[in-house]
Amino acid sequence: MTADGIISAIIIGAVIGVLARIILPGRQRISVLVTIIVGIVAALLGTWLADILGVKTTDGIDWIEILIQVVLACVGVALVAGRGRR
Repeated sequence: MTADGIISAIIIGAVIGVLARIILPGRQRISVLVTIIVGIVAALLGTWLADILGVKTTDGIDWIEILIQVVLACVGVALVAGRGRR
């Protein structure tokens, strides 16, 4: 992976993670770094899952892939935030 790929993954992960935190109701007591990590993982898993489903590459913006990534990030943020409460 090149430096551009790493920077892109961090930026996309941050955006996906922040979207997940905005969508989830209530307050999530996790750090920004954890949010970015969850977002990066969700973005990678979402891309992989979209590829398996055959919707990774479409004409224009890949809305289905983005939706999959955001849903996975919501699940990830909820799981991580829930673990911190115990």
